[in-house]
Amino acid sequence: MACCVLQITGLIFGGVGMVGTLAATAMPQWRVSAYVDGNIVVFETIWEGLWMDCISQLGIRLQCKFYDSVLALPPPLEAFRALMCIAVGLSVVSFLMAIVGVKYTQRGKEGPQGISVFILAAGVAFLLTGTLVLIPVSWTGGSVIRDFYDPEVPVPLKRELGAALYVGWGSAALLLAAGAMYCHLWCR
Repeated sequence: MACCVLQITGLIFGGVGMVGTLAATAMPQWRVSAYVDGNIVVFETIWEGLWMDCISQLGIRLQCKFYDSVLALPPPLEAFRALMCIAVGLSVVSFLMAIVGVKYTQRGKEGPQGISVFILAAGVAFLLTGTLVLIPVSWTGGSVIRDFYDPEVPVPLKRELGAALYVGWGSAALLLAAGAMYCHLWCR
């Protein structure tokens, strides 16, 4: 019974992590304009993401523009795009493997013989996906914090952590938890 609960919990965590990974990849709020130096009157909010920049004017009008050229992007942004796209694809594959593994697990047998090999594959894939999500999200978060406290960075260029980073961290945690659950099931 505990095996079934762990499998279903891992499936739910993996599914939510998969959706969160897709959302974090698509969201433009990776870096958000910061309000510093006592500036109370703010007419624009700037969002910077993997695929586009957006400007919200007075919370009424939103203008988004996709980046013009892939070749003109800074190398870290290109790498983060690639890692997140790979993570989205791998999370879908992991989730499908987990579904197959849960379906074909033999209920009567205990130990690794009763657990489908798809469960182990899904666990390893979820762990890899969580790591792939964690790298660009944490790297971006670290650079935003570093730039925010750097006195050499002009005030208009300072940014804060955006919602996509929090979604990415939550998704990575869920994916890593799902992977750990499935690997634990195999090792029992």
